[in-house]
Amino acid sequence: MKPTIPTIVPADRMNGLPKQFFAALVARAQARVAAGHDVINLGQGNPDLPTAPHIVAALQEAAANPLYHRYPPFQGYRFLKEAVAERYMADYGVELDPDTEVAVLFGGKTGLVEISQVLLNPGDVCLVPDPGYPDYWSGVALAGAEMVMMPLHEANGYLPDYERIDAACLARAKLMFLNYPNNPTSAVADRPFYEETIRFAERNGIVVASDFAYGAIGFDGHRPISFLELPGAKEVGVEFYTMSKTYNMAGWRVAFAVGNAEIIRLINLMQDHMYVSLFGAVQAAAAAALTGPQECVRELCAVYESRRNALYAELHRIGWNAQPPAGSFFGWLPVPAGFTSASFADLLLEQANVVTAPGIGFGEHGQGYVRLGLLAPEERLIEAAERIGALGLFGG
Repeated sequence: MKPTIPTIVPADRMNGLPKQFFAALVARAQARVAAGHDVINLGQGNPDLPTAPHIVAALQEAAANPLYHRYPPFQGYRFLKEAVAERYMADYGVELDPDTEVAVLFGGKTGLVEISQVLLNPGDVCLVPDPGYPDYWSGVALAGAEMVMMPLHEANGYLPDYERIDAACLARAKLMFLNYPNNPTSAVADRPFYEETIRFAERNGIVVASDFAYGAIGFDGHRPISFLELPGAKEVGVEFYTMSKTYNMAGWRVAFAVGNAEIIRLINLMQDHMYVSLFGAVQAAAAAALTGPQECVRELCAVYESRRNALYAELHRIGWNAQPPAGSFFGWLPVPAGFTSASFADLLLEQANVVTAPGIGFGEHGQGYVRLGLLAPEERLIEAAERIGALGLFGG
């Protein structure tokens, strides 16, 4: 009897997922490298510097401890949550209860997807920045909810204008994503904006999800503000913080959510059904990073600031003028007349062997821009700008 071969039919939620923008970007860059070209990849947000030695040593020591060779507590070790609370108090003056206001995450992306799962039902609205980090879209799609975009315009400092959001959409909105320092625009937020955000959230019954991935990276003496520093923030939202950018621990997949106790409870409940927390030795190393010397963080910011200065000096020399970033490790640059974001990024890859991220990949209002990462040595950043300048597109 001939065996019956099942027809694999994906669930509807799989068909509704947005296209993975960064996966396609990586594939195109790798194809160019495989063809033998010397490619300078400034299109990704993958830190290029190693993790600090004392953090690596903490992992090595912890990995040899048999305590961590078994399942960890479902919601993570308390020592890591205490370390998170200690860091937030030292850096931002924010008091957190390790038991109720901290959730350990498998990387920041996980939490940013999970919050939509725990708060949104089909038909609910989520307010999403445009341009913004595409994985916000993934969580909303998995929840079967609807996105309403909040345009970010240069004229408004790449901050959303709450007055322009449709009243009917606000009536169905339950969640809002914010991200400062911003990816991709590199904008930063000030206290008056966060004060306005809290009043807006209270007035409309909306939960604020503050993506603080680049919270440690500010330039020119500026320290980025945590949303939770503002009075009333914990009542309306949570903040997501990753070890990836602050401590160059991108491959370690460790982050945390902090803030509103009920939202933290829901995130932990979701994770109880999906994970048994992360490897205990990684948690021990993360705690060592948070409670240990922070000179490595200050040095990292200095490296990015030096790279920014070198890159933008060369960009301005070739005639590509834009405001240097105040935070994050990205530059957000307008494309020349006659190009779209995608066509200009294609040209740079094909004629200059420089990878950039087309702004359209971050939303409709990213059209007309490309994003560059400060994630290569200064000499390579300068070389990238020189290659672009040689194309003669800016009259420099």
